[in-house]
Amino acid sequence: MHYTRTLLHPDATEPMPTLGLDSTSLSTGEKHQWSVQTRTLHGGTQEGVQVVEIDNGKLSFVVLPTRGMGIWKGNCGDVRLGWDSPVKNPVHPSYVNSQENGGIGWLRGFNEWIVRCGLSSMGAPGPDMIVDNNGNALEAFLPLHGNIANLPAHTLSLEITDSEIILRGEVDETMLFGPALRLQTEIRTAFGSGALEIVDTVTNLGNNPTEHELLYHVNYGSPLLEEGASFQAPFKQTAPRDPRAAEGVENYNQYDAPSPGFVEQAYFFELAGKRGSRESLAMLKNGKGDHASLLRFSLKDFPCFTLWKNTGGSADGYVTGLEPSTAYPNTRNFERTKGRVLELAGGESRTTKLVVESLDTKKAIATAEKEIKALQKTAKGTVHPHPISKFSDI
Repeated sequence: MHYTRTLLHPDATEPMPTLGLDSTSLSTGEKHQWSVQTRTLHGGTQEGVQVVEIDNGKLSFVVLPTRGMGIWKGNCGDVRLGWDSPVKNPVHPSYVNSQENGGIGWLRGFNEWIVRCGLSSMGAPGPDMIVDNNGNALEAFLPLHGNIANLPAHTLSLEITDSEIILRGEVDETMLFGPALRLQTEIRTAFGSGALEIVDTVTNLGNNPTEHELLYHVNYGSPLLEEGASFQAPFKQTAPRDPRAAEGVENYNQYDAPSPGFVEQAYFFELAGKRGSRESLAMLKNGKGDHASLLRFSLKDFPCFTLWKNTGGSADGYVTGLEPSTAYPNTRNFERTKGRVLELAGGESRTTKLVVESLDTKKAIATAEKEIKALQKTAKGTVHPHPISKFSDI
């Protein structure tokens, strides 16, 4: 069995169709009860947001084509994947002003489980030098985390095979006399699997070289995040981002219950990876140790990693973020001085892969922990008590 359907296309004269497919209406020979549904949200700031709900029989998740192909929320069995943001529903990009509040307006739409930051810039807001339409150097202010999360897909298609569901989308971040970047994404999940795979290709559509940054904010609240939850990853070194993070460095990988008034902390990592492939992994485990979420990626794709802790009150956004990236989420200007900002030549493409897997047995978690420990034996694992100049602008 092989099913394909175009859901969005630049030449289409009709809106995205309302689609309802499942294992009873489309036989794949699979024993799992799966489904794919599409719809468009209405009311308030979610008006017009397109939604694709995918359920592979074990893992379900909701993709938002209108918001850069981000993944709003998910479930694996009874375990929720995502978090409780003060922003309750998906926000249409037309209601997000990235320059608001000193350049952190991106947060007006921030409530996804998995959200991309980029494509031409990401990280902290701040000034940077660009070239204007007359070829002159010009200081410009780059807001928090770039544009990709607030750009709608112009192309969307669905493929269902005997073994998996594949959703493909294209999102353009382009302008005259500026970056012309295209994101082509494949979000894949096998029937009955607890994992999804994101394969992203970013292409410079222009003739001239252009800068490129990409970060994945993979965010968790309860029930995975709770008092006694822990973070694990094999690392060569880690350091707090700033003096505030240094206050909690001794317990950087441990979590407390919701604490109203908590001010965020972030830790920058140089991870250890397998020899050759440089494959690495990072895991968040709940307090009881019977559920976890595991990220797998190559350090060739994402050489930098950030752990974000924001364990404030439950109503204020009790959340932690596991963030593989091409650079650290400082200002682009600072990252450029460290040689971490990528440059794509005219027509050049770069492809990355991220696997996010839910582990729901102690045996599976123990296997992942064993793998992390084996990689950790290859590295010293230095924890710096204060920010270091390699990672932070100090």
